[in-house]
Amino acid sequence: VDSGALELEPDTAWLLHRTHTEFVRAGVGLDEASQDRLRALNAEIMSLETAFGRDLLAATNAAGVLVTDEDELDGLAEDARAAAAQAARDRGHEEGWFLELALPTQQAPLAVLRDRGLRERVFRASAGRGSSGPHDTRPSLLGLARKRAERAQLLGYPHHAAYVAADATAKTAEAVADILERLAPVAVANARVEGADLAEALERDHPEATLEPWDWAFYAEQVKKERRSLDDALLRPYLELERVLADGIFRAANALYGLTFAERHDLVGYHPDVRVFEVFDEDGTGRGLFLGDYWTRESKRGGAWMNNLVDQSTLLDEPPVVVNNLNIPKPPAGEPTLLTWDEVITVFHEFGHALHGLFSAVRWPSQSGTAVPRDFVEYPSQVNEMWAWEPSIVRAFARHHETGEPMPEEWVDTLLAARQDGEGFATTEYLSAALLDQAWYRLSPDQVPTDVGDVEAFESAALERAGVDYAPVPPRYRTTYFNHVFGGGYSAGYYSYIWSEVLDADTVEWFRENGGLLRENGDTFRARLLSRGGSLDPMQAFRDLRGRDPLIDPLLARRGLLGAAAAPAGRA
Repeated sequence: VDSGALELEPDTAWLLHRTHTEFVRAGVGLDEASQDRLRALNAEIMSLETAFGRDLLAATNAAGVLVTDEDELDGLAEDARAAAAQAARDRGHEEGWFLELALPTQQAPLAVLRDRGLRERVFRASAGRGSSGPHDTRPSLLGLARKRAERAQLLGYPHHAAYVAADATAKTAEAVADILERLAPVAVANARVEGADLAEALERDHPEATLEPWDWAFYAEQVKKERRSLDDALLRPYLELERVLADGIFRAANALYGLTFAERHDLVGYHPDVRVFEVFDEDGTGRGLFLGDYWTRESKRGGAWMNNLVDQSTLLDEPPVVVNNLNIPKPPAGEPTLLTWDEVITVFHEFGHALHGLFSAVRWPSQSGTAVPRDFVEYPSQVNEMWAWEPSIVRAFARHHETGEPMPEEWVDTLLAARQDGEGFATTEYLSAALLDQAWYRLSPDQVPTDVGDVEAFESAALERAGVDYAPVPPRYRTTYFNHVFGGGYSAGYYSYIWSEVLDADTVEWFRENGGLLRENGDTFRARLLSRGGSLDPMQAFRDLRGRDPLIDPLLARRGLLGAAAAPAGRA
């Protein structure tokens, strides 16, 4: 070997490359004064992230809506009412019902509450979080935008969005802007068509009323019911959490990968609500532990996510321990946890992350499972959502929680046929949030507002500039409660979901081309992608699976956006 040259195994060579990159991005090449400033910035950023998360949790807990007139709850299912009554008691209210808030702008009760006034109260409570009062998140989020912008410039980048993209598969902020700008116009056009239909339905109930954000989910359900005779209220009794886990998620994992799951009642989780499962390969070999933490509680941040509690490593002989977190309202003792269809999809999504962690078969713990770029990490989890739509899996888990009767066949057929319903809304609310994230993080330090009163104006101008300012469809997260990008790890990276979905949609086509829910397909996906974690360039893992670079066409078809590309559709 020549002096200074190394012959390394591919995973170690990639580790060396990544370690060098991380050192450079951590400021190893800066002079001493700049390194001191970088350390100070990093400390300030960590402190501000903590402050944002703390204030947002408090704001969300405080902003829930207390209902004292039961008539206002017309449309809310009995189990949801019971959960709301219990939530009120837990907060010290002797009477009434407390509607807790989830992290996104839209709240599940908005789809079923017939009282328009209560819907407006719930929406305004959700959309106003963190914008005033003792839990105002604006000082910390402006500080974060400014400090991250300064750090990026110190490291040689024009802004934080460029700093983030350079270490992701996107590589440049311009590439991120390109895909978002290609999708936004047709997404908004589709949403306006959907909105026109909802406005007609609203007019029948409230003549001359204007369609508002708190009307959208309710009238989307009404229109869906009229056209397809199906809504969430009908579905929920057939979507019980225990059966979704056992006969949905675990069944699909067994069919694809040969996995089995044994609940370990002898192992104590970090909270009494946490369940622990030991996971086994088909030959009985232990793969690791899977923990499920599904119910909301006051001490728990909002949203849904997966964590590695123990990173897999053959070097250290460590099997993985992973956890899925959701925030489903906890029913009273002895009552079932019934889900909406969106919550079913979320459970499947988060379990895709869990599989990425459980199947990790790498040497170095820093390369374990989901240790991949932010705009790649959502890809395996989004692929796993496809099995929630697999007819054989749906028919296995969609059974009435009291009688065990399967969901009527025509309902299953309607559910599957309705998959693309509402994609204008879904894509627009997501893209609005992604574009808002980019807007904040494409600023230089001196461009970040200094007055908290300017936050809303900046947000409005950014949405208008991006062409997504359609009032009935607000962003999935507004600035003051955008935890992903101010309190979490997705700053300038919320675009990752749509970027990953390009890979996901192309991979779903691969499964379909090869016969779908087959063991050989699962074994191939596991071997070529899920097991490799961050031990190689992630796009190489995709190419090893697909035999080429990804195409954007399957994503456009899935979301009904085939006319969205300003340039001809092709490679992402």
